[in-house]
Amino acid sequence: MKNMTNTIIMVACLVAAYAVFYLVLGAEGNFTDPKTGAVDMHNPQNALGMIYTGGWLVGLLIASILIAITFVAERFLSIGKAAGKSDMHSFSKDVVANVQKGNYAAAISACDAQRGSLANVLRAAVERYETVENDPSLNADQKLQETQRVVDENMNLETPLLEKNLNILSTVASVSTMIGLLGTTIGMIKAFQALGAAGTVSAQQLSIGISEALYNTAGGLIAAILSIIFFNFFTTKVDNFTYQMDEAIQQLMETLAIRTGTKA
Repeated sequence: MKNMTNTIIMVACLVAAYAVFYLVLGAEGNFTDPKTGAVDMHNPQNALGMIYTGGWLVGLLIASILIAITFVAERFLSIGKAAGKSDMHSFSKDVVANVQKGNYAAAISACDAQRGSLANVLRAAVERYETVENDPSLNADQKLQETQRVVDENMNLETPLLEKNLNILSTVASVSTMIGLLGTTIGMIKAFQALGAAGTVSAQQLSIGISEALYNTAGGLIAAILSIIFFNFFTTKVDNFTYQMDEAIQQLMETLAIRTGTKA
């Protein structure tokens, strides 16, 4: 389902990009001579028309930029949601304090109010420990091991959600650079073809080839820079987020170990 959603998003970005390319950049008004009123698709009159002369690969680069922007927005929303409604450090201290008092209901209520990835993991741990705490068939170590097992299972579910779609940003960074390089190569080939043509060199054809090379280079770099910056930003953010979760879980497990030792 996730892959299907991502595919739909990328196809939508591709369609939107080529709509912009043909309908906005390629509009006749961008190629209409204001003096004669004649339309010449090889003679752009403004910046939009100049970008259009970069060729059809410009559409792919616009799509790459749209995909990068879309998944950057998605990561901001998803990671913000995973963090929960209040400060994670204060929340974890509240849960640990309630567990120390044996007030499991209050700890679970705090998790329900907080929501997010850390709340899901701590809630599962507290619920599981509450279930096994008074189980006579388990010793102290087994109770902690069972609680740790539930923690590990929930961490394995939550961590991929934090890292989801980061691979798309890294892929866009690599692919957009290659697309830009391809467009640059094609543009330079056209420029040299114009130079090598028999007779007088066509300045118009030469400029179109150079424009195609430069605009594709610029488009590829914009998409790559955007993707790389936010890939590194989100990678660091996820690492910090995971560290905070590990710290909170460790504090909870240490508290449960103390309670288990007291019970024993």
